[in-house]
Amino acid sequence: MEKSGHEVVLITPDRFRSIPCPTYPEIRLALKPGRRLARMIEAAQPCAIHIATEGPLGWAARRYCLRRRVPFTTAYHTKFPEYIQARFRVPLPVSYAVMRRFHGKSARVMVATQGIEDELVRRGFDNIGRWSRGVDTELFHPRPELKGDAGPFAGLPHPVFLYVGRVAVEKNIQAFLDLDLPGSKVVVGDGPLLDELRRRHPEATFTGAKFGEDLAVHYAAADVFVFPSRTDTFGLVLLEALASGLPVAAYPVPGPLDVIGDAPAGVLSEDLGAAARAALAIPAEVARAHALSFSWAACTRQFLDNLKPFPAKRLHAA
Repeated sequence: MEKSGHEVVLITPDRFRSIPCPTYPEIRLALKPGRRLARMIEAAQPCAIHIATEGPLGWAARRYCLRRRVPFTTAYHTKFPEYIQARFRVPLPVSYAVMRRFHGKSARVMVATQGIEDELVRRGFDNIGRWSRGVDTELFHPRPELKGDAGPFAGLPHPVFLYVGRVAVEKNIQAFLDLDLPGSKVVVGDGPLLDELRRRHPEATFTGAKFGEDLAVHYAAADVFVFPSRTDTFGLVLLEALASGLPVAAYPVPGPLDVIGDAPAGVLSEDLGAAARAALAIPAEVARAHALSFSWAACTRQFLDNLKPFPAKRLHAA
């Protein structure tokens, strides 16, 4: 957006007193952000307001906009109802009712894929717009010289089946670790289940979280990316893996269906083990070519088209 000449102001939990999210301490929740948030918004004098998530800051921003009668947009990034059900056994209809209330006044609810749009429509959401995702194809790219014993997986039996992402119950990593696969399984990421899964699966390699160039190297050195989640709304890691020349094995659910579909860059099957073994035969250049169809420029244009600008002076007139 900044390359297109727009000024972007981010209001995030690190600018407030916060507490760790229950069962997810790496996520911070802002405490009583309302008044300070209002001052930050008015100091920025925005032309449009976008609310990224349904946390305390999101609810506070929503109240601010409704009281001043200024439009705002929202995004549905995460299947929080499914995550809350997995952690606390809260029935899905209860959580989705809260989500409908949060997004109900939004001028546009942005979603990444057709599959998620269809699911939200079935659950009573409306006014939905598409906002896809992009991938950094310069950072994430094939590195054939790292395959085998030359890269970060030197000494591990090959082939290497890789998972990257949060190590949490909603990611269904247990399904990946339970597979009967040749070679090695590697989990890159951090989260509340990390210590437990390390104890239960000493045969797997857990690297912890990786970032930037280090993360890109881990993608490129593996042989197949296994994505066991059934609840992601998109799965940015799918694009990162594909851009690195890594074929994907996943369940045929929203997210993988929208990113991979019937493209030859991956294998989608309810038999995740069979999908992982079949994906070994997919050439790196096929995976890479599919990732190149996702650009940040197109993603940015979609976001801007979805925004609902308003005169900044309305913030003081209200």
